[in-house]
Amino acid sequence: MGTREEESTIDTATPRRRRGTKTRHARWIAVAGMVLLVAVVCAWMPGTVGTAGAAALPWTGLLLLVLTVIAAVLARRVILLLLAPVLVWTLAMAPFFPGAGASAATDSLTVVSQNVRAHSGGAAASAEALAASGADVVALTELDAASLAVARETLAVEYPNSYAIGTVGIWSRLPIESTEPLSLGLGWNRALRIDVQTGDTSTAVYVIHAASVRPGQQSDRDAMLSGLAAQIAADPAESIVAVGDFNAAPADPGLAALRAELSWVRPTDGTLGFTWPAAFPLARIDQVFVRGLDVVSATTMRAGNSDHLATVTTVTARASDASP
Repeated sequence: MGTREEESTIDTATPRRRRGTKTRHARWIAVAGMVLLVAVVCAWMPGTVGTAGAAALPWTGLLLLVLTVIAAVLARRVILLLLAPVLVWTLAMAPFFPGAGASAATDSLTVVSQNVRAHSGGAAASAEALAASGADVVALTELDAASLAVARETLAVEYPNSYAIGTVGIWSRLPIESTEPLSLGLGWNRALRIDVQTGDTSTAVYVIHAASVRPGQQSDRDAMLSGLAAQIAADPAESIVAVGDFNAAPADPGLAALRAELSWVRPTDGTLGFTWPAAFPLARIDQVFVRGLDVVSATTMRAGNSDHLATVTTVTARASDASP
């Protein structure tokens, strides 16, 4: 048997070790929380940092949730320190949480859009699936000569009205009143604008295939997004839908000017509407924006073998703008 002095030493050493372990846990959790706070703030910074931060923003929230659970188990006293990154993340993500759709109407317009991945050979399958959705307008991006040809053949009967330029194309069941190619600051066309006749009025539809983003190379994409925002700012149309592959997450600073002109369409299916990569979507880089319209529903669907999911959006004239 040990002496009283030995027993006393053991009794006091154990709580000290426990307190030391909890302190280390608290420090690591606090450091991780501050790192995640910096990651959230990055989503507001311009350039490559902002683009990466915006793409990671939803997943930063998941990490914050996990960290909060760990803190509740191992070091409750640091939970208060996590309130700052959680609050900042909520403010950053709030405009992009899922939303509710408006009431359905007989004069609704459904627009589907997908990047069909050039040289994949899947344009026909994508076109068939998108047509089967019953959409009024089908927009395709990243078209090459072969995929454009098969898309035209596949959609010709059900969508007799069409227009294509560069890497983008659009097909409509409804009459197309005007067409316009858009280079948006590049030397060749990767976007277009048409007017679709919807009842007694018309809706301007923009389709964009933004330039790709690579480390240190996103000036072309930013120029296109800024050019699109400027084009729409000068557009007198009361009703506008803009769809396509923007190569930018919803919170990307590169979309700030466009968000000032149009309303970003929130998914109404209870998800964040991730579209890429199709096998396991991690980010939403295919966007939908509107002006002068109410969103009835907004979701995504798989079509063909593209690495992008398609966006499916149904809109209708706003009640205040509708004819009596």
